[in-house]
Amino acid sequence: MFNIALYQPDIPQNTAAIIRLCSCFGATLEIIEPCGFHIDDKRLKRVAMDYLNKSRIITHKSYEKFLLKKKNSRVILMTTKAKKSYYTFKFKLQDTLLFGRESAGVPKIVHDNSYQRLRIPLKKQARSLNISIAAAITLSEALKQNMAF
Repeated sequence: MFNIALYQPDIPQNTAAIIRLCSCFGATLEIIEPCGFHIDDKRLKRVAMDYLNKSRIITHKSYEKFLLKKKNSRVILMTTKAKKSYYTFKFKLQDTLLFGRESAGVPKIVHDNSYQRLRIPLKKQARSLNISIAAAITLSEALKQNMAF
Protein backbone atom coordinates (compact mmCIF):
# COMPACT_ATOMS: atom_id res chain seq x y z
CA MET A 1 0.00 0.00 0.00
CA PHE A 2 0.98 3.64 -0.25
CA ASN A 3 2.92 5.65 2.33
CA ILE A 4 2.36 9.29 3.16
CA ALA A 5 5.40 11.09 4.54
CA LEU A 6 5.33 14.47 6.26
CA TYR A 7 8.53 16.50 6.29
CA GLN A 8 8.87 18.21 9.68
CA PRO A 9 5.15 18.93 10.14
CA ASP A 10 4.33 21.91 12.32
CA ILE A 11 0.54 21.91 12.69
CA PRO A 12 -0.75 19.03 14.86
CA GLN A 13 -4.34 19.23 13.60
CA ASN A 14 -3.19 18.70 10.00
CA THR A 15 -1.07 15.73 11.01
CA ALA A 16 -4.04 14.32 12.92
CA ALA A 17 -6.31 14.64 9.88
CA ILE A 18 -3.68 12.79 7.82
CA ILE A 19 -3.50 10.09 10.51
CA ARG A 20 -7.23 9.56 10.02
CA LEU A 21 -6.83 9.55 6.24
CA CYS A 22 -4.08 6.92 6.41
CA SER A 23 -6.04 4.78 8.83
CA CYS A 24 -9.17 4.83 6.67
CA PHE A 25 -7.31 3.83 3.50
CA GLY A 26 -4.62 1.53 4.87
CA ALA A 27 -1.69 3.83 4.17
CA THR A 28 1.31 4.13 6.47
CA LEU A 29 2.14 7.57 7.81
CA GLU A 30 5.83 8.47 8.05
CA ILE A 31 6.83 11.54 10.05
CA ILE A 32 10.23 13.07 9.41
CA GLU A 33 11.42 14.91 12.50
CA PRO A 34 11.84 17.37 13.98
CA CYS A 35 8.16 18.22 14.34
CA GLY A 36 6.75 21.50 15.54
CA PHE A 37 4.79 19.64 18.23
CA HIS A 38 4.90 16.51 20.38
CA ILE A 39 3.02 13.39 19.25
CA ASP A 40 1.06 13.49 22.53
CA ASP A 41 -0.16 17.05 21.81
CA LYS A 42 -3.82 17.35 22.86
CA ARG A 43 -4.70 19.15 19.59
CA LEU A 44 -3.43 16.13 17.64
CA LYS A 45 -5.31 13.69 19.85
CA ARG A 46 -8.55 15.69 19.57
CA VAL A 47 -8.59 15.52 15.77
CA ALA A 48 -7.10 12.03 15.37
CA MET A 49 -9.53 10.60 17.95
CA ASP A 50 -9.26 6.81 18.20
CA TYR A 51 -7.59 6.61 14.76
CA LEU A 52 -4.28 7.32 16.47
CA ASN A 53 -4.35 3.80 17.90
CA LYS A 54 -5.52 2.26 14.60
CA SER A 55 -2.80 3.75 12.40
CA ARG A 56 0.64 2.61 11.36
CA ILE A 57 2.97 5.53 12.08
CA ILE A 58 6.72 5.45 11.52
CA THR A 59 8.91 8.24 12.84
CA HIS A 60 12.26 9.10 11.27
CA LYS A 61 14.68 11.10 13.45
CA SER A 62 15.97 13.03 10.42
CA TYR A 63 15.57 13.40 6.67
CA GLU A 64 18.86 11.52 6.20
CA LYS A 65 17.50 8.51 8.13
CA PHE A 66 14.31 8.68 6.05
CA LEU A 67 16.39 8.59 2.86
CA LEU A 68 18.29 5.53 4.05
CA LYS A 69 15.00 3.66 4.54
CA LYS A 70 13.78 4.79 1.12
CA LYS A 71 16.91 4.05 -0.93
CA ASN A 72 15.04 1.41 -3.00
CA SER A 73 11.70 3.24 -3.10
CA ARG A 74 10.06 5.96 -5.13
CA VAL A 75 9.54 9.14 -3.12
CA ILE A 76 7.08 11.45 -4.85
CA LEU A 77 7.26 15.04 -3.62
CA MET A 78 4.03 17.00 -3.80
CA THR A 79 4.93 20.66 -4.21
CA THR A 80 3.51 23.89 -5.61
CA LYS A 81 6.88 24.37 -7.34
CA ALA A 82 6.54 21.37 -9.69
CA LYS A 83 5.64 21.59 -13.35
CA LYS A 84 4.10 18.13 -13.76
CA SER A 85 0.52 17.54 -12.59
CA TYR A 86 -0.28 14.64 -10.29
CA TYR A 87 -2.98 13.24 -12.60
CA THR A 88 -0.50 12.72 -15.46
CA PHE A 89 1.82 10.61 -13.29
CA LYS A 90 1.53 6.82 -12.97
CA PHE A 91 1.60 5.96 -9.28
CA LYS A 92 2.69 2.53 -8.12
CA LEU A 93 1.76 0.66 -4.98
CA GLN A 94 4.45 1.21 -2.34
CA ASP A 95 5.17 4.77 -3.53
CA THR A 96 5.79 7.28 -0.76
CA LEU A 97 3.88 10.54 -1.19
CA LEU A 98 5.92 13.25 0.52
CA PHE A 99 4.45 16.54 1.71
CA GLY A 100 6.43 19.51 3.00
CA ARG A 101 6.20 21.54 6.15
CA GLU A 102 3.07 23.70 6.21
CA SER A 103 5.00 26.88 7.03
CA ALA A 104 8.03 26.44 4.77
CA GLY A 105 7.72 23.51 2.34
CA VAL A 106 10.94 21.54 1.90
CA PRO A 107 14.56 22.54 1.24
CA LYS A 108 16.30 22.06 -2.11
CA ILE A 109 17.95 18.81 -0.97
CA VAL A 110 14.50 17.22 -0.64
CA HIS A 111 13.53 18.39 -4.12
CA ASP A 112 16.79 17.01 -5.48
CA ASN A 113 16.39 13.60 -3.82
CA SER A 114 12.80 13.00 -4.92
CA TYR A 115 11.99 10.48 -7.64
CA GLN A 116 9.41 12.90 -9.03
CA ARG A 117 7.97 16.29 -8.13
CA LEU A 118 4.27 16.78 -8.75
CA ARG A 119 1.71 19.51 -8.21
CA ILE A 120 -2.03 19.76 -7.87
CA PRO A 121 -3.16 22.38 -10.41
CA LEU A 122 -4.95 25.33 -8.82
CA LYS A 123 -6.50 28.54 -10.08
CA LYS A 124 -3.87 31.23 -10.69
CA GLN A 125 -5.01 33.30 -7.72
CA ALA A 126 -4.76 30.34 -5.33
CA ARG A 127 -1.50 29.81 -3.42
CA SER A 128 -1.91 26.33 -1.96
CA LEU A 129 -4.25 23.77 -0.42
CA ASN A 130 -4.30 22.63 3.17
CA ILE A 131 -1.82 19.76 3.46
CA SER A 132 -4.46 17.26 4.60
CA ILE A 133 -6.62 18.09 1.58
CA ALA A 134 -3.62 17.76 -0.75
CA ALA A 135 -2.76 14.40 0.81
CA ALA A 136 -6.34 13.18 0.36
CA ILE A 137 -6.49 14.28 -3.29
CA THR A 138 -3.16 12.67 -4.12
CA LEU A 139 -3.83 9.43 -2.25
CA SER A 140 -7.25 9.17 -3.90
CA GLU A 141 -5.69 9.40 -7.38
CA ALA A 142 -2.98 6.89 -6.50
CA LEU A 143 -5.56 4.44 -5.16
CA LYS A 144 -7.81 4.93 -8.20
CA GLN A 145 -4.96 4.30 -10.64
CA ASN A 146 -4.03 1.10 -8.87
CA MET A 147 -7.60 -0.03 -8.19
CA ALA A 148 -6.55 -0.49 -4.58
CA PHE A 149 -10.15 -0.19 -3.34
